[in-house]
Amino acid sequence: MVKITKDKLPSRHVSLGAKSAPHRAYYYAMGLNEKEIMQPFVGVATCWNESAPCNISLSRQAQETKKGVKKGLGTPREFTTISVTDGIAMGHEGMKSSLVSREIIADSIEVSMRGHCYDGLVGIAGCDKSLPGIMMAMLRLNVPSVFLYGGSILPGKFEDKEVSIQDVFEAVGEFNSNKIDEKRLCALEKVACPSAGSCGGQFTANTMACVAEAIGLALPGSSSPPASYESRDKFAFESGEVIMDLINRGIKPRDIVTKKSLVNAARIVACSGGSTNAALHLPAIANEIGIPFDIFDVAKIFRDTPYIADLKPGGKYLAKDLHDIGGVPIMMKALMDGGFLYDDCLTVTGKSIMENLKNIKFETSSQDIIYSTKKPLSKTGGVVGLKGNLAPDGAIVKVAGLKSTNFKGKALCFNSEEEAFEAVSKQKYKKGDVIVIRYEGPKGGPGMREMLATTAAIYGQGMGEQVALITDGRFSGATRGLCVGHISPEAVVGGNIALIEDGDEIQIDAEKGTIYLNVDNKILDQRRNLLSHKSEEFGSGALWKFSQTVGSARYGAVTHPGAKKEKKIYSDI
Repeated sequence: MVKITKDKLPSRHVSLGAKSAPHRAYYYAMGLNEKEIMQPFVGVATCWNESAPCNISLSRQAQETKKGVKKGLGTPREFTTISVTDGIAMGHEGMKSSLVSREIIADSIEVSMRGHCYDGLVGIAGCDKSLPGIMMAMLRLNVPSVFLYGGSILPGKFEDKEVSIQDVFEAVGEFNSNKIDEKRLCALEKVACPSAGSCGGQFTANTMACVAEAIGLALPGSSSPPASYESRDKFAFESGEVIMDLINRGIKPRDIVTKKSLVNAARIVACSGGSTNAALHLPAIANEIGIPFDIFDVAKIFRDTPYIADLKPGGKYLAKDLHDIGGVPIMMKALMDGGFLYDDCLTVTGKSIMENLKNIKFETSSQDIIYSTKKPLSKTGGVVGLKGNLAPDGAIVKVAGLKSTNFKGKALCFNSEEEAFEAVSKQKYKKGDVIVIRYEGPKGGPGMREMLATTAAIYGQGMGEQVALITDGRFSGATRGLCVGHISPEAVVGGNIALIEDGDEIQIDAEKGTIYLNVDNKILDQRRNLLSHKSEEFGSGALWKFSQTVGSARYGAVTHPGAKKEKKIYSDI
C-alpha cells in the first residue's frame, strides 16, 4: 500500500506544522500516535441508534470499515448522525420529521467533516432518508467517498408464509374492517420483523441502496446481503480499503456521479418497481452537483425503462431473495444486456460498470425474480410521472402490480392525513372515490409526510383497487394501489389541489401520464379568489425552519441552492 502524503489534503490544516500543535494534542488525548496523526483522516459516519432495526447493526459494520481504513494506512474517525425511522414515525405527527431528517443528515455530516478537516468519507446508512442524506453530503463535500448500506431485515414467518412490515400495516386495515381479530393482529406483529435491518421489500431503503450501486458510490454487490449476514462485514472492510485507494488516486464523488450515472440510477428504480420517493431523492442528489434533473427527467426515464424485477410490494419477492441470486449486479447486468445502462460510467472500484459486471452472468432459466428486458413484466417502469392541470409541476405514481392504471372518480377531500385516516378507519368512503389529502406537502405539512397508514388501511379493507388517493405529500415505498403523490405545486402555495371540492371529478391516466381536475377554469378562478389556506402549525423549531427554506417536490424538496450557487468546494480547502 502506497503511503499518502497529506500536504494537499484537508487534514493538513489540523495535523501539519507548528500551528497544528494544539490540534495534535487533542488527537494524542484520544490515543492516536504520531504515525496515525500523519496519515489521512477518514470520517466513518453512521446513523447508528436504537430507534429501529434498520440502524442497530451499523456500529458493528463501522468497526470493520475502520479496520479496512487502517489496513490502507489511513486513520478512521467514527462519528454518528441522526435518522428518523419511517415505520415508527408513520401515521402520526412524527412523520413530519422524516424528510426533514434527510436535510439534517446531509447538513450534519457536512458540518462535521468541514469542522474536523477529514480527507475521505465512508457513510453507512440504514433507514430510508439516511441513504440519500449521506449521498447528498458526499457530493456536496466532494472528498473521496464510499457508501455502504446497512442491509435489509430477514423475512418474518406467519402461518407458513413469509411476511414483512407491509403485512402488519395492511393487517390494521383488516382489523378495522373486522376481517381479523386483535389476537391474530398481535400474533403477526410479533413475528414480522425477526432481525436487524431495513424493511425487506423494494421499499425506499432498498430502492436507494440499489441506486447507490447503480450510481457508482457503493461497491458492487454490497447492497443485497441482509444486515444479520456476516458477509456484510466483508463489504464494510473492503469499503475501508477502497476509500484509501480513492484518496490515493484522487477519485472524488463528482468524478463518479454525472448525468449518465443519474440516468442509470433512475433505470434501477424503474426496473425494480422501486419507491416513488426516488423521484424526490434523485433530483436532490443532482442538486448537490448542479445537474438539472427534476421529476420530469426522472419520469421520462421511468417511462422508457422496462419493469423486470418481481419484488414486493408490487411483486412476490424480498431483498433476501434478490441476494440469493446474486444481488443488484444481476439486475444491472440484465439492464446492461438490454442496452439500458451507460456502462462506461466510473464507480468507486476505479473501474467502469462494464468492467465491474464483466464476470456476472444473467440468465432466466435458474430464477424467476429478474426478467429479461426482452420479456419484461411490463414494457414501462414500475413508477410513472403524471402531469396535468392538477399537477402542472408533476406528480408520481407506482403502477407496479396494478391491474388498472387509469381511474375516474369523485373527490373526497381532507386537509390532513389524520382526517383521512379517521374516515378510512370508519370506512366513510365508497367505491369510485378519489381520496384527496392536501396541505401535507414539503412546505405545507411541513415535511411532506408519507401516507402508508392510510393507504395500507384501504388495502387491508379490500378497497385498494376500488379507490384512488392523491396527495401533495408522499407515499412509503411499501404503498400499493393507485396512489398519486408529490402533486406540485402543493396546496399551501396555491396549487390546484387546494381548489378541489367534494364531488369534483378527477381523472388519472397513468398510461398517458396525465392527471386532471375536470372543473372549468372560470370556476377554479372563483374558488382561488375565495381560498383561505390552512394556517401554519409551527412557528419555530426544526420543522418551521424547514418550511421556510424548502422548495418544490419537482426539484427534490431541497433546502439550499446546491452547486448552481456554489462558490467553493470543501475538498479544495
